[in-house]
Amino acid sequence: MRMVDIIQKKRNGNELTDEEIRFFIKGYTEESIPDYQASALLMSIYFKGMTPQETATLTKAMVESGETIDLSAIDGVKVDKHSTGGVGDKVTFIVAPLVASVDVPVAKMSGRGLGHTGGTLDKLESIRGFNIAISKEEFVANVNNHKLSVAGQTGNLAPADKKLYALRDVTATVDSIPLIAGSIMSKKLASGADGIVLDVKTGTGAFMKTLKEAEALAKEMVSIGQNLGRNTVAVISDMNQPLGFEVGNANEVKEAVEVLQGKEVNDLRKLSLELGAHMAVFANVFATYDEAYAALEKNLENGKAFTAFRNMVEAQGGDVGMIDDLTKLPKASHHIEVKAHQDGYVAAIDAETIGVAAMHLGAGRATKEDKIDHSVGLSLKKKVGDAVRAGEPLVVIHSNDEDPEVSINKVYEAYEISDEKPDTLELIYKVID
Repeated sequence: MRMVDIIQKKRNGNELTDEEIRFFIKGYTEESIPDYQASALLMSIYFKGMTPQETATLTKAMVESGETIDLSAIDGVKVDKHSTGGVGDKVTFIVAPLVASVDVPVAKMSGRGLGHTGGTLDKLESIRGFNIAISKEEFVANVNNHKLSVAGQTGNLAPADKKLYALRDVTATVDSIPLIAGSIMSKKLASGADGIVLDVKTGTGAFMKTLKEAEALAKEMVSIGQNLGRNTVAVISDMNQPLGFEVGNANEVKEAVEVLQGKEVNDLRKLSLELGAHMAVFANVFATYDEAYAALEKNLENGKAFTAFRNMVEAQGGDVGMIDDLTKLPKASHHIEVKAHQDGYVAAIDAETIGVAAMHLGAGRATKEDKIDHSVGLSLKKKVGDAVRAGEPLVVIHSNDEDPEVSINKVYEAYEISDEKPDTLELIYKVID
């Protein structure tokens, strides 16, 4: 088998066999296939696409390129949740303990952030002592004992995907639906869960800017999961403004805990219950979505979900005093109000620009080497549809710089004020199952 023949076949728009795809992934991972030939195939895939069978085979080959996590020692049906990423997305800290509170095991492998804000692990490390680098034995024990653990991904999970993503990044082939779907699903499948619920974001703060793009990605990922024997569902949700009111690391943990303690943050609460209900049904704990939703809603109100989160923090070495008293979480030294210049209504908030404002404060990373400042971030005081008067704060910036000029300018750039009240943004557009 020759790589040049595989490139030519895909260039001409023909379907690759399972053997040809495995030959490519194995050869590229082992470095017997050079970058220039891999680049040529990626560009051919970019223009010619892949069939569902090709994409499933590509994903499986990437899974098999490294180690996979064996969760068979965990009792019950294991479920996982993945978000394609957004601004202010702290849903994991609500939905994971929520699902654990109805005795569904949630064994979640997460990563760090590169870009606007920190990732799940960065945010959890806002809690003093929280250990994300636990052993596999501790991870399994924590899920069996507390139904929940969130830990860092192993370094050898889907190594083919890491190599291919780095190549895609420098060859303008990142935004290919089959390649995006294969990349995401290879890591999720290698993590060992029996059921996967996907939160596919769409809008200004999402990778997929339009609903059409998000729907195409969601369908591709659900197809991969089902082709490879995993229960998979995708919820397409809005990211045309930040989720909730807090953006940053410690302040996102704070807002998530407040929701677990009963605070009404409507978009966070609704999305968490939506995702959690699908997870609970996958675990065969409830027969229907409606039954699962009602049980989760009850545990959000009676404190069981909060207890599940607290138990996880304690089990992984975190200072639960910070959860019991949220004022103990890291705080910035300066709090600057960014005030409206005119009366009107908030017509739009560019979520990506808010994310960039947070990154300039130190809440995210521009490069892998950048260090996260857990204390900084933004608190939104006005969201889309809210009335605002000149002089009222739109956002409070939490900064360790006395004059965060770039972030202030980014907030003004992100907010659009109009005379007319805009239509209400939808939160959940579609469920793909």
